[in-house]
Amino acid sequence: MELLTLVLSSALFTAVILFQLSFLSRAPNPLAWCRPSSLYRVGSLRTLATAWLRRIDYGAVVGPLYQPSPNDKKESTVQNIIALAEHHEIAELLSDMIQKDGANSWPPNTNHTHTTWPTPLQPYKEIYLELAPLLPQATPSLDDEVNILRIETFRQRFRDLLHDRVDLVEVAKLFQATDAGCWVDFTRETYNAFYCCVAVSRHAYRWATIPIIKAAQREREIDLPIELVEPWIAMQRHFGCASDAGNNTSNVLLNFDRRGTYIHRINTGMELQVTSSEETFFRIFYDLEVFGVPVYYDMARSIITFTRGDNAACAIHVANIASQMRLVLGTYMDNLHDKMIAHSVWLSKVQGFQAWGIGHYDKGTDKWETFDGLSGNQVLLFQALDAFLGIEQYLAPRDMERNLPKRQREVCYAFRKHSFRRSLGQADMHDKNIVEIVRSFEEILRRLRLFRAAHRTRSKAYLSQPAPERMPMTAGKSLLDPSLDASLAFLDGFMVRRLAQTV
Repeated sequence: MELLTLVLSSALFTAVILFQLSFLSRAPNPLAWCRPSSLYRVGSLRTLATAWLRRIDYGAVVGPLYQPSPNDKKESTVQNIIALAEHHEIAELLSDMIQKDGANSWPPNTNHTHTTWPTPLQPYKEIYLELAPLLPQATPSLDDEVNILRIETFRQRFRDLLHDRVDLVEVAKLFQATDAGCWVDFTRETYNAFYCCVAVSRHAYRWATIPIIKAAQREREIDLPIELVEPWIAMQRHFGCASDAGNNTSNVLLNFDRRGTYIHRINTGMELQVTSSEETFFRIFYDLEVFGVPVYYDMARSIITFTRGDNAACAIHVANIASQMRLVLGTYMDNLHDKMIAHSVWLSKVQGFQAWGIGHYDKGTDKWETFDGLSGNQVLLFQALDAFLGIEQYLAPRDMERNLPKRQREVCYAFRKHSFRRSLGQADMHDKNIVEIVRSFEEILRRLRLFRAAHRTRSKAYLSQPAPERMPMTAGKSLLDPSLDASLAFLDGFMVRRLAQTV
């Protein structure tokens, strides 16, 4: 009987594995099922199969095998941050950001199931899903007339669908309620998802085709449909940032649901190399914040304990940050290379969509205001780390105000205000805890320098790829010098200066 049970359980185990393999080639991320976050929950398939055959209670078998997933640990740390809110300004601001902008989590919670959204909002997602397959083209035309017609056709269809399906009066009522503090019908999770939907829709309308093309790059101003303007103004007011282009939060962080599923795709229907490169690239920025949560916690705790004079506890928290840097920066180092994100597709099929490069006349300043698109410099984790370490702020104050949500800015300003690394020079170096704190800070800086040096090298490999359909442009810096060499030299100057400042 035991032999028969073993044979049957092995057969069932094999069947399950074959079933998994049968859909791997069709999955948007073929190895997602075997990531640690998935395997934590699987346990031993053979043990489960044997238990089923023996009619053993499933829970009794799974219980001992179950280990908390990385996501479970992240949520636990989020709650620890919220619990610290009464103890220090840093924790209070982090908690406020998590609860209000993050819908009680970080990265933020989102509800992308649009059929559960308030009825007036549902057409936005439906329209994007309908039009998204029309955006990408495998081989872009180099004929301006052809491209201009393509852009005009796409935009006209977008305008018509929005006009026919969206009731702006009803949409406005929803925002009036949230502005008044009522989040019953329009929950924060749905608000976040809708913010992302509108942000991505605005970029789809802006470019109207992927890859982006010269005809669109030459534009200085476009008339966005009112349906993509009025809600956007309300949401930008809520999040406290003014950029027409959105930001890393609206376009990237919020483009994942609470399970980490990538939502609004821009290369729908393209070959696997393109779609996989797209998702892997944007997932880097999401995962940076997932792995950044314990870093925020330890940064806050280190400041609190240092302020109290508890150098031993402070040393532990700074050491924790140093040890976490490998995992955090590994998100970038392990993914931003040709095998994961193809050099041949990133510049043309992935990067351009997040650019902006247009603006409008500002009556208040009597000047033309041009907005850049997304940039890695908008990532909260890097802004917060630089502030915590006392490193000079990279973004100009005006760009911070435009491109970082208000609560994220406040967190960064508070980390800078309470940064204590520079003050360690006057500390008692005979205190072994102070020595350990200094050593850990040096390790954090070493890893940041390695990351920035690697970024300098790897970005050149991606930005130097041929893209004859477009002019040199980055998402974060808009149009560059017509000469590729001059453009790369210009960008390299920024990276060299940042590397030199990381001390």
